[in-house]
Order: sequence, then structure tokens, then C-alpha cells
Amino acid sequence: MQKKVRAWFDSVYDNVKKGDRLELILYTRMAFQHMIRTLKAFDNWLQDPFIISNMPKDQLEEVWETTYKLLQQLLELDVRHTQGFRDYIIALEKEGKLNPMLVEIFNEGGGRRRRGEREGVTLSI
Repeated sequence: MQKKVRAWFDSVYDNVKKGDRLELILYTRMAFQHMIRTLKAFDNWLQDPFIISNMPKDQLEEVWETTYKLLQQLLELDVRHTQGFRDYIIALEKEGKLNPMLVEIFNEGGGRRRRGEREGVTLSI
């Protein structure tokens, strides 16, 4: 099944990149959902006493190395995306282009101001 899923994502990759915002969101969410299911299955697999008692150490090391690399990439993506989006929202707010509903949501949300932060939208991103 995983090979079929991989082939399907490979087949839609270029079209998704050319797609509109909604397509990018939908396909990214589909990828996230599949990754979450796969990670949960791996976690369940590593909790099975029969599996872990019989798995060779070199395979466990390979799983660890790949897991570590994926974790680092995910953390880098999260930091980069969060900082970039925060900066983008702040820039929109400075230009008066931020959706007023978003301004209201952030202001009502009681976001904490950081030292030196100016008046306006406070983001808890």
C-alpha cells in the first residue's frame, strides 16, 4: 500500500505545485494525514514485544537515523514557517492590509505582548 501511496503522491506532485492555494492546502493536509497514520503505525510496531525482541539492531539503528532526520526537518520547517508567517502578518498589519476579522481575533484572544512589542496585533504564533 505504501508503494502505491508514494506513486500516487509522485504522480500529483508537479500539478499540486502549479495548483491554487486550496489545492496546495488540501494535498498538504492529505500528506500530513498519511504521515500521521504512518508514524502511528511505526510507533505501534515498536511497541510490539515480538517485533522489538526479534528486530536486528542495524534495522533499529536505521529507523532511528531516519526518524532523527525527519524530526530535524520537521522542526526546521515549523520554526521557519512560524517565523515567516508571523513576519508576514506583522507586515500586513503595518500596511493596514490585515483582514479586520483576524485583527479582532488576535486582539480578543488576549495575546501576550513581548517586551518592546508595539501596539497593534499581538500574535501568539
